[in-house]
Amino acid sequence: MRKIPAALALTALTAVGLTGCSLPAGTEACPRPAVSDADVMDLISVSGSTSSVATVDVYAPFSTSATQYEDVRTGSGPALTTDTQLAVIDVTLVAGDSGEFIGSTPYDGDLSATVAMSQVYALYPGLEEGLTCATEGSRVAIALAPDGVEPTNAERLGLAADESAVAVVDLRKVYLPHAEGTLQFNSGYGLPSVVRAEDGRPGIIVPDGEAPEELVVQTLIKGDGEEVTGEQAVRVHYTGVTWADKEVFDSSWDGEPSSMSLDSVVPGFAQALEGQTVGSQVMVVIPPELGYGDQTQGSIPAGSTLVFVIDILGLDEPAS
Repeated sequence: MRKIPAALALTALTAVGLTGCSLPAGTEACPRPAVSDADVMDLISVSGSTSSVATVDVYAPFSTSATQYEDVRTGSGPALTTDTQLAVIDVTLVAGDSGEFIGSTPYDGDLSATVAMSQVYALYPGLEEGLTCATEGSRVAIALAPDGVEPTNAERLGLAADESAVAVVDLRKVYLPHAEGTLQFNSGYGLPSVVRAEDGRPGIIVPDGEAPEELVVQTLIKGDGEEVTGEQAVRVHYTGVTWADKEVFDSSWDGEPSSMSLDSVVPGFAQALEGQTVGSQVMVVIPPELGYGDQTQGSIPAGSTLVFVIDILGLDEPAS
C-alpha cells in the first residue's frame, strides 16, 4: 500500500462539483463522537493549516463500505443539524484507489461564498452523515463509500463506480437553522402570540380587536451572537401576516433564509432588527406608516398593519 500526499488546489468551487424543548435545541442537543470508526479512519492522515488545502495521506488502495468520519479539529461555533442550513465550507478531495488529489475549493478566505448544505449533500450524499452535528471552525476527514458521491458527479471526477473517496471539509461559517437562545418574558395582552414547530418554524396567532397604532417590538428568544448594526446584511427566516386577515402573505421558511440590508426593508422591519443579536427571534407589529403605507403591495392591501416573526440566523460577510 502506498501513501500519496494531495497536490495543489484547483481554483474553482466547481472543480469538486459544489455550488457556490419549548426552545429550539442548540448544539448541546447534538452529540457527536470525535471519530465514527477508528479502524477505518486510521488509514487516513490529514495535516496542514486549516486555512489552506489539506495534505491528505491515504493508505491506497483505500475502500470503505460505509461513510465514516473523524474530527481533525473541533470548532466551537454553531452546529450543522439540518440540510436546510447555510454554510461557508472548503473541501479537499482525494481518490480512494490511487490516493491521489482530485481537487479542492479555492481556500481563499472568502466568507461570503455561502452555500446551502442541501446542494452539497445532493452531490455528495455521504457528507451529510459525516457532517451532522459538526461545528463551525471544525476540520473533518470523511471516508466516502462509493454511494457517498452522486454517480454523475463521481464520473465527472474520474471516480470508478465502485471507488471510495476521501473528503476533508473545513467549516468556515455555519448559519443557525432557527433562533437559538433564552426565552424572554413579554407582557403581550392584545398582541399576537407565537407557536413554534419542532424545526423552529413559527406560527402567528393574531387576536381579534384593533391593531396597535404604534410600532411594537418583542424579543421572544434572546440569542448570544453578534449584534445587528446595519453595517452588514443580516440572514433571517421570517413569516409575515396582516393583522386584518390573519393569513400568511410571505415566508422564507419554504426555501433558503433571506439576506437583507436594513435599508432595503420597510422602516418598521429595520427598526425591529437593529440592535438585536444573532440567535434571537423577534416579533414586530408594524403600523401602516412604517410599512407599506397607503400603497398596495402584492397581496397586501393598502393601509395594512403587518406582523412579522423574524429569526436572526447570522450576519453576512461582504464579498472579498
